[in-house]
Amino acid sequence: MLPTKSRTDAAVERFDWLSVTFLLGAVLLCYYLVPLLSLVLSQPPAVIIQRLTRPDVVSAATTSLTASAVSTAIASLFGLPLAYWIARADGRVKTVVTALVVLPLVLPPIVSGMVLLTVVGPNSFLGELATANGIQLTRSVAGIVLAQTFVSSPFVVVTAKAAFESVDRSLEYASQSLGKSRLATFRRVTLPLAWPGILAGITLAFARAIGEFGATIMLAYYPRTMPVQIWVSFTTLGLENTFPVAVILVGIAVATLGILNVLGTNPLE
Repeated sequence: MLPTKSRTDAAVERFDWLSVTFLLGAVLLCYYLVPLLSLVLSQPPAVIIQRLTRPDVVSAATTSLTASAVSTAIASLFGLPLAYWIARADGRVKTVVTALVVLPLVLPPIVSGMVLLTVVGPNSFLGELATANGIQLTRSVAGIVLAQTFVSSPFVVVTAKAAFESVDRSLEYASQSLGKSRLATFRRVTLPLAWPGILAGITLAFARAIGEFGATIMLAYYPRTMPVQIWVSFTTLGLENTFPVAVILVGIAVATLGILNVLGTNPLE
């Protein structure tokens, strides 16, 4: 007869296993938390506030916020219809289109910038056409918006797609059976039910856009965004001078998490 474990032995074994998993997880959490705390506490608040008013910091923050708002609006305008179409489509075409949407998320940002330069760069057809009409698609706010839209718009599409797919189709059918058009059904049934997920995707897209560095620096070194300004300050003036802009970006990241928590939506689940 094989010996059996007592309840005490099983409880001890379970406690040991939970202790080990908690310890390993705690190490990783500390790895996340300690650098953030070190950044915030490394400089006196008065010094950081004083440096926040420097012209280069104000200019970078203004450029980033403006360009990110525009790129997020563009991503939402074009991304939501695409997300709805993918959510209601079937077959291989849906798979291919979804893969194309996700591709900018897995491309290295520098490569994204290179890809965009082949289309809107100074020597490209579109670049030369825009220049001939007095429009600069690179080294301008337009270049920043193009870069940010490319890397951030997938967040709108993917998250909104999941939100649309979560809507009970029977509610849409019931609305149409009552004589409502597809547009009216979308506006009065589908959109309100999917809105928390859509807003979460828009929030993530804005946060991603404002933190974009690789593609942005390829298309538009000037005017400088906050990530580019951090790089310039670090390479020319040292680590201490990067803190003010870095603190702003951390604050935006924390605010993004707060909005997602209020919405009760986690797009990564």
